[in-house]
Amino acid sequence: MSASLEIQLIAAFTAAGCAIPGVFLLLRKMSMVSDSITHTILLGIVLAFFAVNDLSSPFLLIGAAIMGPITVWLTELLSKTKAVSEDAATGIVFPLLFSVAVILITKYAGTAHLDTDSVLLGELAFAPFDRMVLLGYDLGAKGLYISGGLLVINIVFTSVFYKELQVVSFDPVLAAVMGFSPAVVHYSLMTAASLTAVGAFEAVGSVLVTAFMIAPAASAYLLTENLKKMIFIAVGIGLASGILGYHTAVLYDVSIAGCMACWTGVFFAGAVLWNLLRKKKKSMIKQ
Repeated sequence: MSASLEIQLIAAFTAAGCAIPGVFLLLRKMSMVSDSITHTILLGIVLAFFAVNDLSSPFLLIGAAIMGPITVWLTELLSKTKAVSEDAATGIVFPLLFSVAVILITKYAGTAHLDTDSVLLGELAFAPFDRMVLLGYDLGAKGLYISGGLLVINIVFTSVFYKELQVVSFDPVLAAVMGFSPAVVHYSLMTAASLTAVGAFEAVGSVLVTAFMIAPAASAYLLTENLKKMIFIAVGIGLASGILGYHTAVLYDVSIAGCMACWTGVFFAGAVLWNLLRKKKKSMIKQ
């Protein structure tokens, strides 16, 4: 398999994997949580590294995954004090935790390969160099298995708990009446979003993870009112943004992640225009 194809597949799997939880984050008016999580997981990685002193340890991923729900919990805790609004609480918590991580890296892990720039921007072009080797056989880029595995996990999670996610997203009170805990569903979704961000951030960076989680979901929200269609449209837009972004980057010799994020914006602009035209047409019919 060529490096070009591996990069496109990693981008496609990542985009699809991010779009699925992104739809539910958008419906729950928690879009900024994705940006918050993709930054604060760095603190989980740093703390786990200090505990095991091994950059290849799976405990780094566990630490990062745990930090996502902790970030959400701290944000909600601050918001419940009524001292600040929820969006302000998000804007306070995630820069604080991310800054602590950067300070710890600078002060105590200067010799370790923990690069904050790669966390933010990523570099898909390097993904094919990190290989999955088993018994001497090269099975392909590790990113393929990580992003593909996360996509499968999100598909299974959404399929199994679709009804619960749907009800909690639109009517948490009804969810409680029906007998399942909105809090459990809520933190399960946050954990899924955290795992997705953890698995994707090394290859694509936190900026592109946020773009893939929110922009396709926002575009789909403008194109349909059916939840299932919204998920499929969001996944489709994410896939298209990943593939088109790669070819645009190759054509103009620019950042791959940057081009992919730009394409998510292009699709969103198209969705906004289509939505405006649809509303104008309906208005003309009524007149």
